[in-house]
Amino acid sequence: MRDFLVDIVAHTQALGVIETIKITGDDKSTILESVSDDKSLVLQAKFHKPNASFAGVYGMPNLGKLHTLLNIPEYKENSKIDVVTGTRNGVTVPTGLHFENAASDFKNDYRFMTTDVINARLKTTTFKGATWHITMEPTIANITRLRYQAQANSEENYFVARTDGADLKFYFGDHSTHAGDFVFQHAVNGKLTKGWAWPVALFQSILNLQGDKVIQFSDDGVAQITVDSGLIAYEYLLPAQTK
Repeated sequence: MRDFLVDIVAHTQALGVIETIKITGDDKSTILESVSDDKSLVLQAKFHKPNASFAGVYGMPNLGKLHTLLNIPEYKENSKIDVVTGTRNGVTVPTGLHFENAASDFKNDYRFMTTDVINARLKTTTFKGATWHITMEPTIANITRLRYQAQANSEENYFVARTDGADLKFYFGDHSTHAGDFVFQHAVNGKLTKGWAWPVALFQSILNLQGDKVIQFSDDGVAQITVDSGLIAYEYLLPAQTK
């Protein structure tokens, strides 16, 4: 239980734009969904295997609090983290998490959102799919070069992705003032021609997460970064911005 909670918080709350997620779990699948308040990010994730500890439909709010609880030393060794249930409309449903240290003298409770509340608060966007014009696995060198260029153009909140011949290039700024560009990946298959813009900080934050990564760009105005932590496959959808 703890490993999955730590993994979820590290791949959601750590991005700085997600504080509430929706869990939908049964004996066939365990799915996680969220949307940032500014709609800059849509998250859809799936556990590699269904996990009975996450059964039900409910919300996990205030992920910052959950992060704090998971990092309290009292709960790191031989602690108990249990799902608490209750009865609503004659049905047993998960209502929260109970944290208890090994000595049972340090306790905390974290409360879930009900199905109705999370459905009303978090109206996830149904992704109908896209034609991915470029699919690639970023290397450490790719990610490092992006960080360098972002540092050199720290005044820019967005970068533009476009292909130049067979190379995928990222462009920062306007050449009427300060600007920069670099080859993110040589010899890609596919073309990006429309010059959509992507949020620098969020894009970098996702690439800095732990796990195997795949980046996909559509020239129709959406990008997706998949991060597989080994426990959960997270799909981060980023709608494009115009420049």
